[in-house]
Amino acid sequence: MTPLTIPFPNIDPVLIEFGPLAIRWYSLAYIAGLLVGWWYCLRLLKNGALWSPAGPPATRDQVSDLLTWIIVGVIVGGRTGFVLFYNAEYYFANPLDAVKIWEGGMSFHGGMLGVVVALVVFSWKNSIPLLSLSDMIAAVVPIGLFLGRLANFVNGELYGRVADVPWAFVFPHDPSQLPRHPSQLYEAALEGVVLFIVLRFLTHRAKALRYPGIVAGTMLLGYAMARISVEWFREPDTQLGFLAGNWLTMGMVLSTPMGVAGAILIVLGVSKVGPQCKDHTTG
Repeated sequence: MTPLTIPFPNIDPVLIEFGPLAIRWYSLAYIAGLLVGWWYCLRLLKNGALWSPAGPPATRDQVSDLLTWIIVGVIVGGRTGFVLFYNAEYYFANPLDAVKIWEGGMSFHGGMLGVVVALVVFSWKNSIPLLSLSDMIAAVVPIGLFLGRLANFVNGELYGRVADVPWAFVFPHDPSQLPRHPSQLYEAALEGVVLFIVLRFLTHRAKALRYPGIVAGTMLLGYAMARISVEWFREPDTQLGFLAGNWLTMGMVLSTPMGVAGAILIVLGVSKVGPQCKDHTTG
């Protein structure tokens, strides 16, 4: 019996072209994620009730300056991570191709490392508490993840393993033309929607921004858990395949230390809850 499939939406990855210049949905997803994230950061800063009595960790102007640092961190880190983690052999043999970002190839884990470096240097130069700044940025990360995964789906890339579920798709760039899990949509739901809701609860209901480390740690741990879960449905990168057996993937390997780091940050943040609550009670 032939499994049911949903017709893949006929969406051109290129929104508009001007001669050799092409504006792609994927590029717009990056831009929209950064701009909406910047706007959301400003909203968090403006809401003084979310922060400790010391107030927000940065000013509006500092956050606007930080946007440039994050853009550089995402692009440089994301591309470097893809080159080193996913296709090092090819790029070592063809080093000039490593800078051809317009041909595609970005790594979230590399981009995250780039952002971490940007946050460390920016907080040091501006004498801003690193963990509080990281918490604020972490709260907006799911926005970019959600838009990026939708763009992956539109591009028909990073698709899932062969499946017989009713919502399987046949992706146009898949040589096998077999129905597969829409793993990009799974990731958009878990890394984007679910993780954003969790972080929103922490920032606005649990007032976790008052205890540096909890929000950033939850984002890291939550992403790691979501990514590792979806890796069981996602087709491994062709040039890598499975790293061990028929289950271990590069995404799992790279996500594991993120999860460990996130758990450590959560413990550090929670350890400050008791003393601060006591201080507030005694006045």
